[in-house]
Amino acid sequence: MDITKAKKILGEKFSFSAIDTHKVIQDLKMPQDAKILDIGTGMGNLAITLALSGYKVLTGEPKDDSSIYAKQDWHDNAQKVNVDHLIKFEFFDASDIPFADGAFDAVFSLGTLHHVKEADRQKVLQEFYRTTTSNAVICIFEPTLKTVEIIKQTDAAHPEAADPNNYTLGLNLTSKKIEGIHFDAFIFKKS
Repeated sequence: MDITKAKKILGEKFSFSAIDTHKVIQDLKMPQDAKILDIGTGMGNLAITLALSGYKVLTGEPKDDSSIYAKQDWHDNAQKVNVDHLIKFEFFDASDIPFADGAFDAVFSLGTLHHVKEADRQKVLQEFYRTTTSNAVICIFEPTLKTVEIIKQTDAAHPEAADPNNYTLGLNLTSKKIEGIHFDAFIFKKS
């Protein structure tokens, strides 16, 4: 199914992020057999967008996450657009990812880093780095200032967006930022 049809089926909440994430995923031109980890499942928007591009995705979030953003019905959304068979879910914490060094060709995250405690963000980025291969992509989507303002209308306590570059100290990464309409993409590659 193409992204346009999926947007019609899944509606505004999916389309809001897919506008930016789909373009970046296409531009990355990852091999179809890439092993992909999606951190912070939520409604499944990023995992679904990756799966719509033909990728198999392992996604997860902490079992004890009680925020309004966690434990959404991502599986139902994935079924609606016929990609549920490409997505596997596991509970795990981003600061202690339970997978081997170099297990993934890409790690993605949509609107997650700014919800991680400031003191834990560097550890999270170290885990992204550790669990990726030597030529991997780490792609972190963070909301734009305008998007944060929109979210704060219904969630006044919502944190400001994080700049992942502030947490990569000591990691051998090149960085590129792609500004989006709702989410900016921070793309890191091991160098």
